[in-house]
Amino acid sequence: MPQMGESIAEGTLSKWLKKVGDEVKRDEPIFEISTDKVDAEIPAPAAGVLAEILVKEGETVAVQTVVARLETEKGAALGKSELPATSGGVTSTQPAAAISPEKKSVPSGPQREGTPASVQPRQQPPAPAAAPSHSGNGNSFEERVRTKSSPLVRKIAAEHGVNIASLHGSGVAGRVTKRDILGFIESGAATTTGAPGARTGGVPGGHAFPLPEPLAGDVVEPMSKMRALISEHMVASRHTSAHVTSFIEIDFTRVARIRANKRAEFEAATGQKLTYMPFIIKAVTQGLHAFPVMNSSVAGTNIIYRKQINIGVAVALDWGLIVPVIKRADDLSLSGITRALKDLAARARAKKLSPEEVQEGTFTITNPGVFGSLMGTPIINQPQVAILGVGAIEKRPKVLPGADGEDTIAIRTCAYFSISFDHRVIDGAVADQFLAFVKKTIETFPETGL
Repeated sequence: MPQMGESIAEGTLSKWLKKVGDEVKRDEPIFEISTDKVDAEIPAPAAGVLAEILVKEGETVAVQTVVARLETEKGAALGKSELPATSGGVTSTQPAAAISPEKKSVPSGPQREGTPASVQPRQQPPAPAAAPSHSGNGNSFEERVRTKSSPLVRKIAAEHGVNIASLHGSGVAGRVTKRDILGFIESGAATTTGAPGARTGGVPGGHAFPLPEPLAGDVVEPMSKMRALISEHMVASRHTSAHVTSFIEIDFTRVARIRANKRAEFEAATGQKLTYMPFIIKAVTQGLHAFPVMNSSVAGTNIIYRKQINIGVAVALDWGLIVPVIKRADDLSLSGITRALKDLAARARAKKLSPEEVQEGTFTITNPGVFGSLMGTPIINQPQVAILGVGAIEKRPKVLPGADGEDTIAIRTCAYFSISFDHRVIDGAVADQFLAFVKKTIETFPETGL
């Protein structure tokens, strides 16, 4: 199971694309994972035959858990010496004679992130024991709960009125696993410790409301895995960050003229259409350099100022929303940003993104304007501290000051931008100055900036 995002310790295998006995080629998709950040097909780390499936569809397991085994040579016997493959999730098996004693040894030290853990027999974890709900480390209730559980576990806990912060799980650092929470509920302890009970739904902070009942003629459908995790992520973000949103209007008339004049030349040189988004991203990266706190994260009482500028761009899918990340966007030209945008969006819609391509974002841009929305108040993409919303870019009548002191009315290409920011670390003045910087950069964009 590959790492699928910052602070994600578990993942759900949503679909097997191969069955036991199937031959697979190296880098051929073998299974799908589904999270609030990505629906992705995971490639086979080697060519061979799928010899054994260890994790069933819909099962949630810890990152680096081996989910299947491949015979990398026909005729290799199962159960012989094994080497973890270099790609998390699937191990490849080879004849014992082909493996040197040195390669058979498994390091006893901790695994580095991104490298597979050694294959260990599954053991039944001990039943979770109650622990004090206050850790004394200054972290909020929501931070402790997220540290100790996955979105799926928190959803189950909310449905049954279980306070996860009171449990000590069998996972790493006391994390509460799916098996822990189900065992706790089946033991009957949940009925005595859970305040609301199974018929209530909860949100972080202990508030609970009765679940709605379907009326006659209603259609009830379960949420998809991605939709359920998006729901979890959005609620958690609202309870983590002190959300404030500011707005500004930006005149795109100059950029529209540059696009019109350079469109044919740009397409001939790059093979890509020149849209407004690369101009916006370019202006944002310059703004993040000017106002570094907008490109930061909060870690308890510390602020992490990110040196890399990695721009996440929200992409709407038929089945949800995904935010692929343009790494080091400040180092790219307009043509480089354009190529990266098109490539990431196309592969997001085809479920071809790798988990790494939705990780390490430092600032997010969402563009509801493509659907006609004038403005919005987007929710911050954790663990970031700000998100930019782009409204519809359209022609409007504007009052402009004349050279002779007389105002005139002109047709201008304009858009409303919004910035939702975390008021724990960003003051309104700083957020507004950042917006004003982006506005000025777009409105004075040089024609030689392509």
